[in-house]
Amino acid sequence: MSGKSVDLNKNGKGNKLIKEKIHDPYMARCKLVEPTVCSECGVVFSAGRWQWMENAPDDPKMILCPACQRIHDRVPAGYLTLQGPFYEEHKEEIAKLIRNHSDRQEQDHPLKRLMDIEDQKDGSTLVTVTEHHLATSLGKAIESAFQGDLDIQYTDEDTIVRVYWER
Repeated sequence: MSGKSVDLNKNGKGNKLIKEKIHDPYMARCKLVEPTVCSECGVVFSAGRWQWMENAPDDPKMILCPACQRIHDRVPAGYLTLQGPFYEEHKEEIAKLIRNHSDRQEQDHPLKRLMDIEDQKDGSTLVTVTEHHLATSLGKAIESAFQGDLDIQYTDEDTIVRVYWER
């Protein structure tokens, strides 16, 4: 966290609250007008958060949600690289786990989406996602189910994560 510190305690104890800066350019800088609907996927911003709704609200403001914007711009927030001999033997099984885990996450958290699963020239597979916590939870789910070596690397501002799993 970084930002200007503010002294909340006037009696001299020096307790400070550091204002957190928003580093993710895909997150709104101010509260959105409610209701707001994503013109691409139909997710609704209501009650202070993005959520799936059965019935669309009347007269909503239309924008691209942060997940659809990332997909449109091809700018993932998380990268998961999978490799190794065990991975090659169990590729389909691991891909099913990735899709199932992503689908469950997206139901409750509409901005957590799988972008792509792409085989690389070096034999590894690169999974890209719209939200950095999803990349981390996918890596942990794979490690829990199949063991192996998991390495999680955050950028300085914690807006992008690179997760590596090998077995």
